[in-house]
Amino acid sequence: MNIDNSLKAEILTEALPYICKFQDQKIVIKYGGHAMVNKEAKNWVAKDVVLLRFVGLNPVVVHGGGPEIDAAMKKMGKQPEFIHGLRVTDEETLDIVKMILTGKINGDIVSKLGKYGGKAIGLSGKSGYLIEARKKIQYIIKDNEKIEVDLGRVGEVERINTELIDLLLEKKYIPVISPIGIDSKGEAFNLNADIVAGDIAGAINAKKLIMITDVNGIMEDVKDPSTLFKKLTISEIEELINKGVISGGMIPKVEACINALNKGVESVHIINGKIPHSILLEIFTEKGIGTMVVRD
Repeated sequence: MNIDNSLKAEILTEALPYICKFQDQKIVIKYGGHAMVNKEAKNWVAKDVVLLRFVGLNPVVVHGGGPEIDAAMKKMGKQPEFIHGLRVTDEETLDIVKMILTGKINGDIVSKLGKYGGKAIGLSGKSGYLIEARKKIQYIIKDNEKIEVDLGRVGEVERINTELIDLLLEKKYIPVISPIGIDSKGEAFNLNADIVAGDIAGAINAKKLIMITDVNGIMEDVKDPSTLFKKLTISEIEELINKGVISGGMIPKVEACINALNKGVESVHIINGKIPHSILLEIFTEKGIGTMVVRD
């Protein structure tokens, strides 16, 4: 047996105890960033998710679409605006968000999973009132004063109706969910995909939440990969936020991590979507490749 084959066999045997451990467990994968726009990355993500299903895990995909939404907005003469990592969403922007998330990206992911043998079903939070939402009230601090800002049609999750997800998983389908919520009046809201992924993971009692990003994980110095934190607790995360180590768009991600953990998810993993097969490497190897967040 040559070295390459020996290495392949070693990788497979290392994965075996993890495959056994996570058999029949639910795994939520928040899909976003570079991995959604790069052709090769789209392929390996789809292969990883389908493989999880075929080795006995129950993956649920929640996707964002920030870069494509930004591009579509700019084509239509609108400049994207964010407050605390959340997209300011007027009526026109909401139409663009729905068009890109539900009309394009969701279908593309479902098709790609199907290409590699997965049975995937595309959903939005409006499907069967899957994600009940309400308008989000956001505050900022200006001149040491707490001020309310209007984010427009941005919502926050009020309730996840898990019945549809459970039915699909029972029939061995892979649910692919876009983060559009709906209120009791039938009004749609743009939701932060990271927060939605955390809420869904908690609601369905997922074993793990995997967050695919454009960075290796949480680092003390974002320019120095050697400063990667391999494992953090909730209190350590909060300390890093207070110190300013975690800031900007990473804040909604770690808030989603904490939310999911508080709702019963065993661990949350922040991984780099630029690394091929990072989902499998994080779940099925001893060292993993990203940052794992757990309760204290």
